Amino acid sequence: MPFDAFTGDTIHQYFQMVQQVDCAIDKEHVSKENPTGCLHDLQSAITTTYSTPPAGTPHDTGQTMAFFNMQQGDAPVFKSLADRYTMSDNYHQPVMGGTGPDSQPLGFADQVFFSDGHGNPATPAAANIYNPDPQPGTLNLYTRRAQWFDCSDVTQPGIAAIANYLKALPYPVKTNCGPGEYWQAVNVNPAFTPKGLVQGGLVVPPTAQRSIGDVLSAGGISWKYYGGGFNADGTTSPFNGSYCNICNPFEYESNYPAVVADHMRDVADLFTDLKDGTLPAVSYVKPDGTMDGHPASSKWSLFEAFAKNIIELAQSNPRQWAETAIFVTVDEGGGYYDSGFIQPVDFFGTGPRIPMLAVSRFSTGGRISHAYNEHSSFVKFIERNWKIKGTLSNRSRDNLPNPIQDDEDNSYVPRNMPAIGDLFDMFNFDR
Repeated sequence: MPFDAFTGDTIHQYFQMVQQVDCAIDKEHVSKENPTGCLHDLQSAITTTYSTPPAGTPHDTGQTMAFFNMQQGDAPVFKSLADRYTMSDNYHQPVMGGTGPDSQPLGFADQVFFSDGHGNPATPAAANIYNPDPQPGTLNLYTRRAQWFDCSDVTQPGIAAIANYLKALPYPVKTNCGPGEYWQAVNVNPAFTPKGLVQGGLVVPPTAQRSIGDVLSAGGISWKYYGGGFNADGTTSPFNGSYCNICNPFEYESNYPAVVADHMRDVADLFTDLKDGTLPAVSYVKPDGTMDGHPASSKWSLFEAFAKNIIELAQSNPRQWAETAIFVTVDEGGGYYDSGFIQPVDFFGTGPRIPMLAVSRFSTGGRISHAYNEHSSFVKFIERNWKIKGTLSNRSRDNLPNPIQDDEDNSYVPRNMPAIGDLFDMFNFDR
């Protein structure tokens, strides 16, 4: 098939991805290059056997690999950017799971737990608590596919095996599983619509967790979130619609309705700001569902065209380009196979590698960075670049140190795990 063909959407939820990457601390799994023992060898097995009652039908037919032949013209825009600027080959999706949980670290460097809407842990309805244990007599038929799990209780289904693995790692890991806190296993809509209205149904209750947006606002540093389809969206926005509500980390916050007017915009408004040279200090940009490169609903070439347009608009204003950096990545890997080293930093992840490009006049040279980064690295980058003191919370991943990695010997594995970078390694500010 062409590299940007419409293809199936492989399974990529928390428990299924944990199964897929097949991590264990034993002699069959662990090596010097792979001290955390993740083999990435069960993608096809899980996608062809995982299912939920009552139908018991596999999610897809096991299509779990894709190959982009850059030398033969696949993904030409990102190939040209990688040749000219800096690319990371050790950048990861932050957690095991889908778009929603993987987008939240862009704002919180953390996950969002189920609460009473006032910052206190709450318990979801029993029907909404996940049970990944297989039904008796089945190969991999899940007992209950739901939304939430409590990883602080090892008696809960599916929790003990993961907790025991984390304890066996060759470095100490805090699970970050607070008592009585329930966390997302799948995508769940935020409590507000894109325009800030209360949304009914099954939602993530508004969180009181502090975001990097809150910190920027408190420091008088301008910022905006530009979401494709925001202007056209009325009151609701279903997943895989035009505007992606689960992609906006700030939409989960209890103060979201108050920030819409000043900080939420459409991508069309980004184009205007780029042309006029009126970009805020920090910009988040998310294409709509037709342009995001998602294999089931978009094409990679459309995502390339989206990124290319933004980069060219930014470069068209020399004064603006002199102090602009554009990071290009995706929310997560979609359950596809990848061979890269995985570093667990808490119960939720990190997960497999995903693409990352840093485009600016300080990142030229076609360099490859091996530093271990993930979406929480954006929070760390903002904090360092704007000299923000402190971290978002006492448990957020911006508390983790930058990785110390050897240039030659085992260069992908931090020697001070758990560690997450701040993306400064992708630039040369001495020039």
